[in-house]
Amino acid sequence: MEFSPLIDGMSATIVVGGTALATVLRSGPRELATTGRALAGLFAPVFSAEQSKAGLAAQVNAIRKDGVLRASPRAIGDREFDEATDAMIRLRSIDPLIDRHHAHRKHRMTQANIAVRTLAQAAELGPVFGMVGTLVSLSRLPEAGINSGALNGAIGMAVVTTLYGLLFANLLLAPLARMVERHALAEEQGRQDVIDWLSAQLEPSLPHKVQPLRASGALREKIHA
Repeated sequence: MEFSPLIDGMSATIVVGGTALATVLRSGPRELATTGRALAGLFAPVFSAEQSKAGLAAQVNAIRKDGVLRASPRAIGDREFDEATDAMIRLRSIDPLIDRHHAHRKHRMTQANIAVRTLAQAAELGPVFGMVGTLVSLSRLPEAGINSGALNGAIGMAVVTTLYGLLFANLLLAPLARMVERHALAEEQGRQDVIDWLSAQLEPSLPHKVQPLRASGALREKIHA
């Protein structure tokens, strides 16, 4: 099969450049930056629940052995777990651990949704600019009359741009959106596994209710529905 007729720089410029420009104009700097970070994250090391558990094991053993009053936070280099365990030890309850996890989870999923939405929007624009290429090719026909060479060239460019638009959308942009989504869900499942493990390990040593001191000096129980 001869592939040279399918190679057209003008068609590629219209489809890729047009899709990129339209996506930039439709999305704000925040959405574009978030999408860039999500795409870069696909090439970063995958989150490891087992590695996180290994990093937290020493702190868990210390709390179970000596109690939370004598425990001190130990950073493992993961912002979520460092903040969560610090709050847990400082407030002497398992609840801040869960609360910090939910806050970080909400932020991560919001960022992932922005990236997926931006890539999906770009995927929708790809075929549109394939049609734009078709119109451009037809506009290049000579006004004086149509000869066979000009007609064949216009039809060829129209077909190629349409093809480029479909391939760009369905073989690159849409798969990238799904990859970002799967990557985010896999990380959340791993992090939830670590939180479940931490809760199971520390529940016997930590209460579920915090009793903060009022200004008057009386104790008030914090009720969780």
